[in-house]
Amino acid sequence: MSTLYQNPPVKIGSYILGKTLGVGSFGKVKLAEHEQTGKKVAVKILNRQKIKSLGMSEKVQREIKILKLFNHPHVVRLYEVIDTPTDIFVVTEYISGGELFDFIVERGRLSEDEARKFFQQIISGVEYCHRHMVVHRDLKPENLLLDSNMHVKIADFGLSNIMRDGQFLKTSCGSPNYAAPEVISGKLYAGPEVDIWSCGVIVYALLCGSLPFDDENIPNLFKKIRGGIYILPSYLSEQSRDIISRMLVTDPIRRITIEEIRKHPWFVTKLPRYIALGPQSIVHQLLSIDERVLKLVEERTGYPREKVIRSLKKGKRNCYAVAYQLLKDSMVKMDISEEMEAAISETSLLAMQMETKQEDIFYRQLYRRADTNHFSLGIHMKESSALDTLIKVYRVLSGNQWKWRNFGQYRINVVIWKQVSLVKMSIQIYKDVDGYLVDIRKRSGNVLSFLESCDVLLTQLAGWS
Repeated sequence: MSTLYQNPPVKIGSYILGKTLGVGSFGKVKLAEHEQTGKKVAVKILNRQKIKSLGMSEKVQREIKILKLFNHPHVVRLYEVIDTPTDIFVVTEYISGGELFDFIVERGRLSEDEARKFFQQIISGVEYCHRHMVVHRDLKPENLLLDSNMHVKIADFGLSNIMRDGQFLKTSCGSPNYAAPEVISGKLYAGPEVDIWSCGVIVYALLCGSLPFDDENIPNLFKKIRGGIYILPSYLSEQSRDIISRMLVTDPIRRITIEEIRKHPWFVTKLPRYIALGPQSIVHQLLSIDERVLKLVEERTGYPREKVIRSLKKGKRNCYAVAYQLLKDSMVKMDISEEMEAAISETSLLAMQMETKQEDIFYRQLYRRADTNHFSLGIHMKESSALDTLIKVYRVLSGNQWKWRNFGQYRINVVIWKQVSLVKMSIQIYKDVDGYLVDIRKRSGNVLSFLESCDVLLTQLAGWS
């Protein structure tokens, strides 16, 4: 058992509680491990008395009610709620990568490809919420979390509300810098359009590293928001400038809709397949019972598949369904990572394919003119999945006793001691047309030592293929 967990362990239900991840005004958030599957989760421990004394009962119940509705790869997942006389234990997905806000602060403005990737995921999640008649109303980088694969997860639905036909919302809420003009003015609004405005502020922050509307003086800030007064930097592309300007329209009636965003040239560039197919496709994929996952549940927990299937079909949140969902979510994350990598690297892969017209050429060798010491090499692996490719890479690294560390789902940084010299290289796996491309790049060290190491790696990988 990990040192993160106490000895003797503290348990609630099927979960072994570990270190405290955060402390709020009415409870703690703890890291926990699901005993049967070994998967990590986050457990919010909400003290009933504190919730009641702070008048937050409605907010807490609203968030739980909304999260129970959702099953989407870019919305934080609720697995189960455990009630006790003194506390409410809310078991959710463990998101290890921190807030998008911190990522922007650390990195500054992002490239258009990086910003677009996050934006596509955010819009996919927001669209799903709206399809379920839920408007978030407090979208901001602090409420957008990043998982270990750098995928966005929409969180904090405490200010959300459920939309009903013919009903307009009139609650001024959310963060002023991200709030739409109609919200800060106290006007009636339907809901979806205020989330679109907030998404416009977020994509501006991603691309520019700053906020479009910012002022220490709140009246001045509100004046800028109501007037739609902001500056679009000249370094932005024409398409990104266009989509931002269409989202930050002060008149909610004229503001771009999600349906229109989905057709915008900037949004559809390098769009992953699962997002392109829309929310219904995602829902079908997540709700369909996966035989691979059922087999995993049987192997790891011993739960009979019939009971698991029955629980899933009846929409229960018992031990069988939770074990299945925890294991399935891991597979879904991997599938999404593959599609993201495929979409982002599509252009470069096409270029490589054009350069390598003879299919019998096994090694792909690229030389970068900008740095004569910078080499990239690669090998094409005809595997059925990225995981199979990764396993073969790990076998070679382990067999040669090389040190490595994972950076993201499909990137590995490797350190190799060559007598008195040290070689550092990175290995990246990309989705290719009929398999996977293992791309190897020198980070530092002697070029000859790097090439010798690559020869070992590529020869041994060739032997596995």
